[in-house]
Amino acid sequence: MQRVSLFGYGGTTKAIAKHIPHAIFYDDKCTQSYTDENGFSVKPSSDFHPENSDLEIPSPGIPPSNPLISKAKNLMSEYDYFADTMPLNIWISGTNGKTTTTQMMQHLLKDKGSLAGGNIGTALGELDTNADIWILETSSFTIHYTNIASPNIYVLLPINPDHLSWHGSMQEYVHAKLKPLDTMKDGEVAIIPNAYKDYKTDAKVISYSNEEDLAAHFHIDMTKVKFKGAFLADALLAMAVEKILFDKIDYEKINSFELDPHRQEELKDSKNRLWVNDTKATNIDATIAALNRYKDYNIHLILGGDDKGVELNELFEYLVSVNVKIYTIGSNKEKLAKLACQYSINVELCLDLADAISKIDTNLELSEVALLSPAASSLDEFTSYAQRGNEFKKAVTQLS
Repeated sequence: MQRVSLFGYGGTTKAIAKHIPHAIFYDDKCTQSYTDENGFSVKPSSDFHPENSDLEIPSPGIPPSNPLISKAKNLMSEYDYFADTMPLNIWISGTNGKTTTTQMMQHLLKDKGSLAGGNIGTALGELDTNADIWILETSSFTIHYTNIASPNIYVLLPINPDHLSWHGSMQEYVHAKLKPLDTMKDGEVAIIPNAYKDYKTDAKVISYSNEEDLAAHFHIDMTKVKFKGAFLADALLAMAVEKILFDKIDYEKINSFELDPHRQEELKDSKNRLWVNDTKATNIDATIAALNRYKDYNIHLILGGDDKGVELNELFEYLVSVNVKIYTIGSNKEKLAKLACQYSINVELCLDLADAISKIDTNLELSEVALLSPAASSLDEFTSYAQRGNEFKKAVTQLS
């Protein structure tokens, strides 16, 4: 019997365990061995010994620097584990827009027998292998550990600095995003940013620099698509895959898609002033996309959190081109305040999110916009970006 070790006790590994009855979990948060409700052994990470394991499958978020990874001798990603049983599969990756593109694609292809999962929603271990298509939001973490599985269609959104502390450098982050191209075969399709059009691969490469390129290549009339800003590219990429697979462009169906909350979600307060919940903007590129959408306003920007070691000058070089006042929160708020002073941008150092909202409430005019677009993770002060966004929305609705 193969001895399987699962690194991390979370949704991904719990789903895999349903296929491996005798797997053992090793988890950094576990301090004493126990048996869970399904009869699986859960042990502290320090109990893992490679000589007692024939296969190790990590939760995607466990970084290469973790001692479990360095000890492992037979490491395999969840994608590799299910490589032989995957149906036709589409991977969506990139820095921003993966979730929305995946959801839009599933919206378009659901009636063709598709299932969506991966980095969002349903873990691979829960997906039905009898489905006709798997649409997988695919993180750079997962790709880093994947060496066997390969997409039939790879959709890559633009790559910008993110997760650098996990990968170690921007070069390694980009390498992970491009890695699927190494194993793709003749007849498979990769839709990738123009910057990587010369990357060596056996797949058919369709490159793009902007939305106009995508629309022109796939003969899509952008004026018939309701989505604007960053969401337009997401919609076009989803439509491009339907065009590749079924030679179909369905404007009515894509326009019936409803966006999730927390991305450029607009709401009005009791004084009819505009507030925007863009809490899901956890990196520089996402925040710049939101700022670009509201560049014709005077912007009151709530910025800050855990920036994951990313260099922030690029953001401030953009900020000098818009009418903005910054309200800094989170673990990097003093760093942000210093940068704002360096770039001569108006800034207020805030105690927390509630304090920032209170300060903006005092200053916000009817013709202006208040924007929560933090360019940072929420986990320094919140349990998730969603909690941060929900607290923002609740506070705004209570303003009088």
